[in-house]
Amino acid sequence: MLIGIVGKPNTGKSTFFKACTMAQAEAANYPFTTIDPNRGVGFVRVECIDKEFNVQCNPRTGFCVNHIRYVPVDIIDVAGLVPGAHEGKGLGNKFLDDLRNADVLIHIVDISGSTNEKGEPVDLGSYDPLKDIEFLVFELDMWFYQVILKNWKNLARTQASTKGKILDALRDVCAGLSIKEHQLVKGLKGKPELMIDFSEEQVKQFAFELRAISKPIVICANKCDLLSAEANIKRLKEAYPNLLVIPVSAESELALKEASKAGLIDYLPGQADFKILKPESLNEKQVKALEFVKVNILQKYGSTGVQDILEKSVFDVLGYMPIFPAGSTKLADKDGNILPDCFLLPPKSTALDFAYTIHSDLGNKFIKAILAKTKQMVGKDYELKPRDALEIVSGR
Repeated sequence: MLIGIVGKPNTGKSTFFKACTMAQAEAANYPFTTIDPNRGVGFVRVECIDKEFNVQCNPRTGFCVNHIRYVPVDIIDVAGLVPGAHEGKGLGNKFLDDLRNADVLIHIVDISGSTNEKGEPVDLGSYDPLKDIEFLVFELDMWFYQVILKNWKNLARTQASTKGKILDALRDVCAGLSIKEHQLVKGLKGKPELMIDFSEEQVKQFAFELRAISKPIVICANKCDLLSAEANIKRLKEAYPNLLVIPVSAESELALKEASKAGLIDYLPGQADFKILKPESLNEKQVKALEFVKVNILQKYGSTGVQDILEKSVFDVLGYMPIFPAGSTKLADKDGNILPDCFLLPPKSTALDFAYTIHSDLGNKFIKAILAKTKQMVGKDYELKPRDALEIVSGR
């Protein structure tokens, strides 16, 4: 799974990426700070199953605090997109291509209205951020349309002459955009069976639908602490009721994580509060900044929004499930680590899918699976449930 961070330049994308991953990414108040994509690892929270076994887990990746597991997810931050990106403006073709493998897109919007359509600083509240939603959806849709249209005529002629299935004809093109087969099937529902029977408008609408299915968008209403942000968030939700909109202050999350890393405060990502550990080490400016975050962000919105938007993207939008490898008689691996791993799998995944996720040999030689919580034996077609724990039994 890959989460893509998108948006026009200078909206706080790189700050959001750093707040998610604590990786080094250049962040500055001018357009096109990012040229090559930044890649890093963020974390989503899962209620760990260790407490159900009265043990404390030892994660190999991520960490666990008070039986809340922080599970790693891959994140990519691509350079800012501008109107005309699908035509190559602002290196748009390169930046769009960087998103091919993303499963969900988090659109960073400067909800304060302090950057124009090109990402240039303007007076606070003078730009309407709702315009950014329309422009980005259009650029992404047109990008999909161009990629699919490029090979459409040749594929249509081949399909017509061979009498092949449209699903088979489009499989390779869609694979290049990381469109999964079940997503392609969904997009083709109600469409003509022959590609040659599609009108140009039908091809365009088909491409738009595939983009929405395979790369859904979640709105990060960033800079929610600035004036005019609250009113703009309300307007945005009213104008786009079908979009998930999360108020976010990426700068606040980054500041809290850096203060926590320095041992100045006790704070975990997603919490609604923090505790100052070393008041004597803070100057007056730092105290005021922390108090501002507490009152204007945490108390007002319940969190900085960064953790919230990651988790809603993974669990609510994509529907992924946390699944734990676990022995039916013991929970530790060969090194003594208890419940060391947690994998995130898409909905409708089976025990066999889980076996392949762990290792191809387990999938190829799958015999059965055992549910660690109940000791029940299940077959390869068993449909996984969130927080399942399984032992895979395979042949040699």
